[in-house]
Amino acid sequence: MSDFTALVTQLYPQHIEYMQNLTKEALARENLDGLVIHSGQGKRMFLDDNHYPFHVNPQFKAWCPVTDNPNCWLVVNGVDKPKLIFYRPDDFWHKVPPEPSAFWTEHFDIVMLAQANAVETHLPLDKAGYAYIGEYFEVAKALGFEHVNPEGALHYLHYHRAYKTDYELVCMREANRIAVKAHHAAKEAFFAGKSEFDINLAYLAAARQGDNQVPYNNIIALNEHAAILHYTVLETDAPSEHRTFLIDAGASVHGYAADITRTYTTDTGEFAAIVKGVDELTITLANQLTPNTSYVDIHEQAHAGVAQILHDAGIVNLPAHEIVAKGITKTFFPHGIGHMLGLQVHDVAGHVNDDYGTPNPAPAEHPFLRCTRNIEARHVYTIEPGVYFIDSLLAKLQSTDNAIYINWDKIAELSPFGGVRVEDNIIVHPTHIENMSRDAGLNS
Repeated sequence: MSDFTALVTQLYPQHIEYMQNLTKEALARENLDGLVIHSGQGKRMFLDDNHYPFHVNPQFKAWCPVTDNPNCWLVVNGVDKPKLIFYRPDDFWHKVPPEPSAFWTEHFDIVMLAQANAVETHLPLDKAGYAYIGEYFEVAKALGFEHVNPEGALHYLHYHRAYKTDYELVCMREANRIAVKAHHAAKEAFFAGKSEFDINLAYLAAARQGDNQVPYNNIIALNEHAAILHYTVLETDAPSEHRTFLIDAGASVHGYAADITRTYTTDTGEFAAIVKGVDELTITLANQLTPNTSYVDIHEQAHAGVAQILHDAGIVNLPAHEIVAKGITKTFFPHGIGHMLGLQVHDVAGHVNDDYGTPNPAPAEHPFLRCTRNIEARHVYTIEPGVYFIDSLLAKLQSTDNAIYINWDKIAELSPFGGVRVEDNIIVHPTHIENMSRDAGLNS
């Protein structure tokens, strides 16, 4: 048994207890008897007999690490042993999952389901007190559920998902370890002159995870493509010159995600200095993730740091505080500083004040910020500042009164490099932060 398996085996019972307690409170708020959580089902492509890749309901994998099997169900009430209805069809077209036998199975009453449409025989007879949790409303209706995704219960469960159990933290550390190993392989492929497509293959091979197993489509961006925030094209031909490599890629472990970004360059001059500045800013901001601090404050500190980089690089001819005051940093850093991380890459409940779902939207001046909560112990965040040369945003800046402060010749020199982003995954502890990405061996 590996050290990781031994750890999750030891810690999983506490995780189940935590989930039971959350469920009890969520049910009390809605005066319900229990939840029936659907893992999901296959989605057939339009006018085709093939299916889209399956992605499990996050509320399902919060309980058990079954992430690749549709048509499964959980029946939970916060008191009794959870019931798992596990789908095992008689099927010669596809691989049938084996009967569950891993570390987590003893914590469930498990029954096998041979036909997806026969699940009703395993569900509560009287569904009046049970709520369906999932996306297939027509299935819920056909099965007789009156309560579907009750808001009060979901608000409570989503809000408290931010507080990770020890089991969850171990899974996320392991996801970072796997992702870091794969990042090293991708970096090596870049400096060997490989194409985006081949760099991605090197990453997946090192991670031992396929395109549908990693938590999101890898961003493998060379040169100007690094200025496209969600670039996923993966060109098969290598460019004639390798100037920049921006990689935003993660890994999944038992349904928990890593989400890490690095930027590498063959430059040894001004752009290399910007990469170094963004890397240092990431470390500085990560160290500010202390309990009772607003995540919005971290975002505003990021803009101050980006302004200093723009000043030091001679891109904007103003002091840093004036660059921020005039809103110029938004052209070069147009996204939020990060987000919560966990069962989902952009984890839920980032824009609420409490577990009743009271809205706390992103500030008008920072509409793309994905989290406005106060930072607390056991939260997990990404920190990902960037500096980009995005043609459309630069064109808008050039048409404003602020254009006179911009060194456009410098912009022309740096634009072929695309941009920089550096992203770490951070656990907040009561007295310190834990940088999982760097602890796993990924530095600048």
